[in-house]
Amino acid sequence: MTGQDVVPHDRDEPVPPRVRWLARGSALVMVAAAVVLLIGDTKSLGVVAVAAVATVVAVAGGWWFLSRRGPMRWLGAGLAVGAPVAVLCWYVARNVLWAVVVVLVLVVISLALGRAAVTLVHPPERMPEHPAPPVRRPFVVMNPRSGGGKVARFDLATKARSRGAQVQLLEGPGHVDVAALAHQAVADGADLLGVAGGDGTQALVAGIAAAYDLPFLVISAGTRNHFAMDLGLDRERPDLCLDGLSDAVELRIDLGEINGRTFVNNASFGAYAEVVQSPAYRDDKRGTTLRMLPDLLSGHSGPRLTARIDGTLTIHDPKALLVSNNAYDFDDLAGLGRRARLDLGTLGVVAVTVDNTAQAVGLLRGSRSDGLRRLAARDVIIDADVDEIPVGIDGEAILLRTPVHCTVRAMALRVRVPRSRPGLPPVRAANDPGAVLRAAVGKS
Repeated sequence: MTGQDVVPHDRDEPVPPRVRWLARGSALVMVAAAVVLLIGDTKSLGVVAVAAVATVVAVAGGWWFLSRRGPMRWLGAGLAVGAPVAVLCWYVARNVLWAVVVVLVLVVISLALGRAAVTLVHPPERMPEHPAPPVRRPFVVMNPRSGGGKVARFDLATKARSRGAQVQLLEGPGHVDVAALAHQAVADGADLLGVAGGDGTQALVAGIAAAYDLPFLVISAGTRNHFAMDLGLDRERPDLCLDGLSDAVELRIDLGEINGRTFVNNASFGAYAEVVQSPAYRDDKRGTTLRMLPDLLSGHSGPRLTARIDGTLTIHDPKALLVSNNAYDFDDLAGLGRRARLDLGTLGVVAVTVDNTAQAVGLLRGSRSDGLRRLAARDVIIDADVDEIPVGIDGEAILLRTPVHCTVRAMALRVRVPRSRPGLPPVRAANDPGAVLRAAVGKS
């Protein structure tokens, strides 16, 4: 769905016919799914119950696999894999697999139609775009080692220079002080700072660009490029990001800050941060994770954390804590792990406090689970029973002294992006059954 498809709608006006028919189609398809479930087997409730029990068993098995050692770990692995397989075999034996597949397809279609209807009536807003003034002396830092050598593969240095940019390659020898390079470039008259590299380097230079109120150019030459993804940039063609030097618009976005250090994506605490801090993690990621997780999840190793949210709410002993620059979308599988907005002036907080199998199974309830908290905040303070704790900041593992203070600098960064961004996700509203039914009867 493109921006042109969105129909601005006043709540007092009648719902457009197209919206009504999309909503009615969603309702009818969902009814069809229920009918198929009923006629597919005379004990359709048993089909649903078996699937629910298998899901619970699989989640419990997964928790045992992560949190136990020895025979219990492998029993958990067997349950996690065996429960879904057993259900499929049972469905085949009862000749109801076809009905289950048809029901799942119909449910997906119904949700898609409903989301389209709600989006047309109440479209979520994108980040506002602003005119981008021309730049005369852009300065771009490029890391040739990032992303498996994307700088050389896409000839980024030559292409940037052909557009008038001064390019500094981080070739060494030894450690290169990227911050010093950026500060010197500004002193020499640079009117734009850019980075072709990983998110950690992006964050470092972005903080300097914000301090001087200069536009910042993101070139998706890292490995995962999460920041570039949320800006709608093409992660497969980093050379297209260079269009931000010419045919461009500006976005005003927030920056996260942790103990005075800038982050563009997130800071993670707890089990994940402890694992990646281990010297053995680089050479054996899977083995190190499986070896360390049981003690971390049980609380037998690692610091005991406390998170204070906006000075009012305290979360005790989270096993994993993620603080992000604006919140991630966990309600939409299509947008899972993405941030639709980076300009809302908030931190996203996800805290997992699971201690046992029952709480692990309770995660199936999503945001209603006792073991999972999802919040929006402006200020998060993480303390511990030790002086230093490991933190993963935009993919880099470091140690920080406690208490660790996370905050957000609203609208701090001017990001310069190409006017046309093929990675920009479609505008979609959240699934809302009530809104779909209101639209079906002509109400907004």
